[in-house]
Order: sequence, then structure tokens, then C-alpha cells
Amino acid sequence: MGNFLAGKVVAVTGAGRGIGRAVALAAAAEGAKVVVNDYGVGIGGGEPTSEVADGVVKEIVAAGGEAVAVADDISTMAGGQRIVDTALTRFGRVDGVVCVAGILRERMLFNMSEEEWDPVVATHLKGTFTVFRAASAVMRRQGCGTLIGFTSGNHQGSVAQANYSAAKGGIISLVRSAALGLAKYGVTANAVAPVARTRMSAGVPMELKEIGEPEDVAALVTYLLSDKAVAVGGERITGQVYTIAGPKIAVWAQPRELRAGYAEGSWTPEKIADFLPGTVGTDPMPMLAQLEAMAKAAAAKDRPNA
Repeated sequence: MGNFLAGKVVAVTGAGRGIGRAVALAAAAEGAKVVVNDYGVGIGGGEPTSEVADGVVKEIVAAGGEAVAVADDISTMAGGQRIVDTALTRFGRVDGVVCVAGILRERMLFNMSEEEWDPVVATHLKGTFTVFRAASAVMRRQGCGTLIGFTSGNHQGSVAQANYSAAKGGIISLVRSAALGLAKYGVTANAVAPVARTRMSAGVPMELKEIGEPEDVAALVTYLLSDKAVAVGGERITGQVYTIAGPKIAVWAQPRELRAGYAEGSWTPEKIADFLPGTVGTDPMPMLAQLEAMAKAAAAKDRPNA
């Protein structure tokens, strides 16, 4: 057992399998008491079961740690609150929450139904909100705490996962909002966009050149949960989005205006048509270029790389 998180209480959603399980085990191995949440559904959102959460708790206890299982649906306010309440009842505090839980329902945008949109956004985005909402109220009173959301490189856009991409983009904005709103209370918020071998990544229709294991992601999350997560200037790391993919760690840019132009007098459609292309221009979409490369590779009967 290590002591990177000694004395801390951490709650992890989606902790029954994959990255969530790796995070829960890593946090426990570094001395944290862990609330293991998993509704127990498949990646398509099937019938729930508490067995997976209970199994991870047994692993942690067998290794000498402390943990408790909560098989609640985080897409409900009551479910998110119950995770935090369990941490308080069982361990007396909550120092970090990590929202990993998610499902997939792939469909092209023009064919996507409400039944395919709502559960994905509810699990990823609302599920992050419900836990953040409950935990932030406690952390504000404590004067410390860490919120970690899970996003994806697909927040840039996706061909057949508009629901997933929209939710993941929303999580980034939620994390940045939490970082801004909670900074004065000593609470940090960050997001992780992992590339790792999991049930979800198994269905990616391309060869990923940069990909790691759930344990790589767990190492980054453990660091962000710890008191060592400070920038060069000594301030706590907050409002950041990190990717970890095997040996690579990357930080995503903060949103900002790229170029601007100003008119004399009022804008008209004609004036914009003359002005915008050459002065303000566009910002090329890397994902669109990648999509074109994939199409060419597929046409040549090669497995596309990404």
C-alpha cells in the first residue's frame, strides 16, 4: 500500500469495470478509502446489477483497504447524492469524486432517436453534474476537495456519436465552470480524456497508434486527486483537460478567440461575405482531415490509423 492519498476519501462512478475499476483500485492502493459506484449496466445501458461494484470492494478489502459499494443510478439527483452521503456516513468526509460512468448508443445524427440521445447524455453529462453538485456542497464547507470529470477526444466531434460527443463537450464546460466557481473555496476541478483499452474502445473502427491501459489513466487520476497536483508556480491545478494515452500525457488548449475583425458601420450579409473569408477566416477541423484520411485508407483496403 502506498500513501499518495493517505487519509482521503474518494468516490468513483463506473468503478465496476475498466478505467473506473482501475481508478478505484489505484486510489485504495495509495491509501484512500473508496466509495465504489457502478449501476452495473452494459455499455448499451441494459439491466443493472450490483455484483460488479461489490466485486471491486472485495478486491480492495482483500488487499487491506477500505471500501463500500453503491449501486445507484447517477443520472438521478438522488443517486448522485447517495454516493456522497455514503462517503459521509461511512467515512466522515469526501475529498475527491471521479465520474467515469458512461454508456454508448451509436447512430448517425439523422437517424438518432430520443431514446438513443437521452440516456447517453443523462449518464455522462447529468451523471457528472449530480455527483459534482452533491460533492461540491460538502467540499465548499470543508474548504478543500477535487472534482474529476471524464471526457473524450471525441468532444471535437464524432461521425456516429453525436450524443456521446455532445455530453463529453458538456463535461468540459461543466468542469471549467466548477473550477471557476469553486476556486475561492479551495476546490479544484479537472477533466481527463483517456485513450485506453476498454469495453468502449474495443469498438473503435480504426487502429489507434497511441493507446494505453486503464492503469495508466488511474495513475493520472491519482495524481490529480493528491496534494501534489500543483503547477510550476505553486498553484493548485484546476480547470484543465488532460489526455493520457500510453506513454503520452497532453494538455488541451483553453478556448479562446483565434482571430477577429471589425467593420466600419453595421454588418450586412454582403459586407460579411467580402470580409470574413480573408480576414477572420476559419479554423480547420483536424477531425475532418482525419476522416478524409480514413476514407482513403479504407478505399485502399488498409486499416485506417488514428
